[in-house]
Amino acid sequence: MATPQSDPSLSPLRTVAVVGLGTMGTGITEVLAKAGREVIGIDVSESQAAGSLAALEASTARAVARGRLTEQERAGVLARVRIGTDLTAAADADLVIEVVPESYDIKHQIFRELDGIVRPETILATGTNALSVTRLAADSARPERVLGLHFFNPAPAMKLVEVVSSVLTAPSAVAAVTDLALELGKEPVAVGDRPGFVADGLLFGYLNQAAAMYEAKYASREDIDAAMRLGCGLPMGPLALLDLIGVDTARTVLEAMYAESRDRLHAPAPVLKQLSEAGLTGRKSGRGFYTYEAPGSATVVRDALTPLDGAALTPGRTVRSVGVAGSGTMASGIAEVFAKAGYQVVLAARSEDKAQAAKARIGKSLDRSVGKGRMTAEAAAATLDLITAAGSYDAFADVDLAVEAVAEDLEIKQQLFATLDKVCKPGAVLATTTSSLPVVACARATSRPQDVIGMHFFNPAPAMKLVEVVRTVLTAEDVHATVREVCANIRKHAVDCGDRAGFIVNALLFPYLNNAIKMVEEHYASLDDIDAAMKLGGGYPMGPFELLDVVGLDVSLAIEKVLHREFRDPGLAPSPLLEHLVAAGCLGRKTGRGFREYARR
Repeated sequence: MATPQSDPSLSPLRTVAVVGLGTMGTGITEVLAKAGREVIGIDVSESQAAGSLAALEASTARAVARGRLTEQERAGVLARVRIGTDLTAAADADLVIEVVPESYDIKHQIFRELDGIVRPETILATGTNALSVTRLAADSARPERVLGLHFFNPAPAMKLVEVVSSVLTAPSAVAAVTDLALELGKEPVAVGDRPGFVADGLLFGYLNQAAAMYEAKYASREDIDAAMRLGCGLPMGPLALLDLIGVDTARTVLEAMYAESRDRLHAPAPVLKQLSEAGLTGRKSGRGFYTYEAPGSATVVRDALTPLDGAALTPGRTVRSVGVAGSGTMASGIAEVFAKAGYQVVLAARSEDKAQAAKARIGKSLDRSVGKGRMTAEAAAATLDLITAAGSYDAFADVDLAVEAVAEDLEIKQQLFATLDKVCKPGAVLATTTSSLPVVACARATSRPQDVIGMHFFNPAPAMKLVEVVRTVLTAEDVHATVREVCANIRKHAVDCGDRAGFIVNALLFPYLNNAIKMVEEHYASLDDIDAAMKLGGGYPMGPFELLDVVGLDVSLAIEKVLHREFRDPGLAPSPLLEHLVAAGCLGRKTGRGFREYARR
């Protein structure tokens, strides 16, 4: 696996000094040594340097145990690493990468000292993700040889490396470092110099909004994190991720971003300052948004904010039968979910034909499940038998829960709720699956607003585990308890939120998507680089432009308009590029063209 240092195929950057041997510096050292580089690790602290060497020995030992390295290769890796505390050891380096704390004073001092130590042709790279590379370069005696090289944590595992040029950087330096990144097995993305670059520039705005949502007591930390994991397929929730990154680090990055953008979405949420100044910086201190078993531990332990286990304080109403209103993909998916859980389901649409077509769609979905071995043919037949298709909402006369899943149009929904108010029995719970409209507006169309609640399923409903349970100021406690119990019965994860635009997921997701569009609008980065950055650097299952084209640009624009109208924040104003694409009929995959072009089926 390890390449011998004498390999002539290696780029000219054969000896690399890493200054700062924290978690990131140690990880970068490991990556370089495994790729055949001679590495000089330097840290001002003797204990930090010793700890880095011990961590490298342990990591490579684990690699041997897992069959990823042989003992001989491990010995070669360790032989290529020299660890010390004297910066003059960098004199032989072709490249120096500093990953010291995010402070101009500290970084300037390192660069000034290096100017007097290294050769004129040596490239100096900063690992910053928050500070100006240009400002660091301008203070150097060799600004054309200074650039940014931003690895992601953990460096051995994460594929993305952002290569950051200032207006002073020589193209030859950028090319040399880009070649090195490729030889390390990384995927380099070329970006310009602005705080956060691509990945963190998008990520930290989203994390900040999540912190502000928590601070406003709109939703619990557990529900915010679960919503983004289950609703968007993210590897971690935003508050858990802030604890991993470090609350103080996030605050520093956001301060730098806000200083440049003056966008309120980047103004650090006050809770970040409060936690930082109290020393509650996340996992590294043992407490941040969550409490951990010990400093540095990933194990969350109970604290005063942890939800109590056990039954709800208010008992719910009995639900045996469920009505689903609508004939589209979402309506049929929801009906399938309830039938699989054993509920009697009435699937009603505006005509008998539409209702029967929706039931037939469920039959095909169940057949696919049988074909994949997820259920037996008998279970599929029994599930379909629980569903009754109806061409009139009068069929909801005896249901205990009516779930509306019609078009995302407030007038249409209000008309339907007025109808449900007439046909459903007293005590029936009436739920809307809206993703962006006010639930209370649907409730006010009835004579029983206390019985109305939001149940926002995610598409495809049979596969997605999340349901946002949306209470209005008028929703009765037992109605909320009923829906929570039903969610548990249908094996969905319910999260509680109030009746405001976007609820949890869309309120955090769509500003992030809008900011990605603005990056393209400003010619800061390409679609492909932004998508790659978020998948490789953030662990997102899809890049923002892939996701926008799947969701539909018209749907995305409508949600962004609702968020902007509700919160009146200029930073939430939809990107003009998005508006132009929608006006041109380029709506994404469904029209064959959105941000990208697609082959017509």
